[in-house]
Amino acid sequence: MEACRRELSIDPDEMISTSIAVAEDYGKIVGIAQVKVVGSEADLLKLFVEPTALRRGIGRALFIWATDMAASMGADRLVIEADPDAASFYRRMGAQDRGFARSGSIAGRLLPRLVKDLQGA
Repeated sequence: MEACRRELSIDPDEMISTSIAVAEDYGKIVGIAQVKVVGSEADLLKLFVEPTALRRGIGRALFIWATDMAASMGADRLVIEADPDAASFYRRMGAQDRGFARSGSIAGRLLPRLVKDLQGA
C-alpha cells in the first residue's frame, strides 16, 4: 500500500477538477471513486474499496456512480487503468480490454487498460 499511497491520495486541487464519491459504512469510509472528464473522455482515476468491505456491492455502486457521472458530464467512454487483480471486475461491469498502461507506483509494472462505452448509459 505504501508504494501506492500517492496514487490513492487526493490532492486538494483535485476537489475542484474532478468528481469524487465516498462510500461509508456506519460512519467509516469503506470506498472511494474519482472521475475526471475532459471532452468526451473520462478517466476513472480511483476506485478503491477497503479489503474488509469487499463483496458487498460497494465497488459496483461506486462504478455505477462513476459511469453515470461521466456520462452526465458528456463523456462517451470511461478509461480505466486497473490493478491486475481488479481487471476482471471491470470486465464484468462491461469494460473491454484496450492494451496496457505503465503503473505510476511500481516501476516496470503494466496495468490492464480498459474502456467502458458510455453511449446509452
